[in-house]
Amino acid sequence: MTATTLHQDVQIGLVQIRVSNLARSLAFYQNVVGLKVLRQAGHEVEMTADGRNVLLILREIANAKVLRRNSAAGLYHFAILVPDRPSLGLVVRNLIAEGIEVGQGDHLVSEALYIQDPDNNGIEIYRDRPRDTWRHDPQGHVVMTTDPVDVEGLLEASEGLVWNGLPEGTVMGHVHFHVGDLGQAKEFYVDLLGFDLMANYGDAAMFISAGGYHHHIGLNTWAGKGAPAAPADAPGIDYFTLLLPNEEERSAVVERVRQAGYTVREEGGVPAFADPWNIGIRLVLKA
Repeated sequence: MTATTLHQDVQIGLVQIRVSNLARSLAFYQNVVGLKVLRQAGHEVEMTADGRNVLLILREIANAKVLRRNSAAGLYHFAILVPDRPSLGLVVRNLIAEGIEVGQGDHLVSEALYIQDPDNNGIEIYRDRPRDTWRHDPQGHVVMTTDPVDVEGLLEASEGLVWNGLPEGTVMGHVHFHVGDLGQAKEFYVDLLGFDLMANYGDAAMFISAGGYHHHIGLNTWAGKGAPAAPADAPGIDYFTLLLPNEEERSAVVERVRQAGYTVREEGGVPAFADPWNIGIRLVLKA
C-alpha cells in the first residue's frame, strides 16, 4: 500500500453516541457539560454550543446494557475543545458547582478535564496551548505528558466571568478510542485513511492527526488486547464525522477504503463506513 496523507485541513466534526435514558442525558449535557439543544426528533437530540453547528447527537436505545468502563473496544472519550483558558476556567467552576468528579491532565500541548456521563461515556473538555509552544522530539512527534492541571490558575483566569454554557468557538477537538489491536488500528487509520502518527507509546497507545495537530484521534489498548467491539445495545459511539475540504479528497478516501475491502454506504447523503471495531465514520464536506 502506498503511503497516503490526509489533507492538512481535515478536522473532527460531530459525534453521535448511544444513551440509555434520553431525559437524564439531556439534563447532564445541558447542565454539566454546557451544550444546548438544537433539534429533537423522537429518540435523537442534536446538541450545539453556538446555536448553529451540531457537536453531539444523543440517541436513546431501548433496554440498554450499560458496560463497565474500559471493558470493550469503542469510545474512550470524545473531546470538546473550548477557545481559551478563561472558558476552561468557567467549565471548572461549573463542574465544581454541580458536584462532578473530575479527572485532569496537563499534556503540555493542552489542559484537559475528564468526566463521565451517566452511561459511562467518556468526555474530555480542554483548551489548547498556542501551537508555536508545542515541542517535538527528533522524530518529529509532538511531546506530550500528563502533569497536574493548574486548577487555581484556571479559576483565576475565569474570575468575575459568568457561566452561560460552552461558548461560541467551541468545537469537537478530537476523539479517543479503545481498540483491540494497535497494529491493526495503525493499518486502518494511518496506512489506509492517511492520518499521521504524532506520538506512540509502545503497544499501549498512539495519537494521530492531520496537518500537524497534536491528535485528532487517540487509540489505545487499555480495555485489553483483543477487546471486542462494544455491543450495539450498549451505550457508546455510533459514529463520528471527518470534515474534509473538498469532494476530490473525499472521493480519494472512499476509493482507498473500498479498495481495502471495507463496505462504504450512504448515510444521510454522505459516505459512511466502520473501522475494525464497528466505530462508524462519515465523510462530510466542510461548509
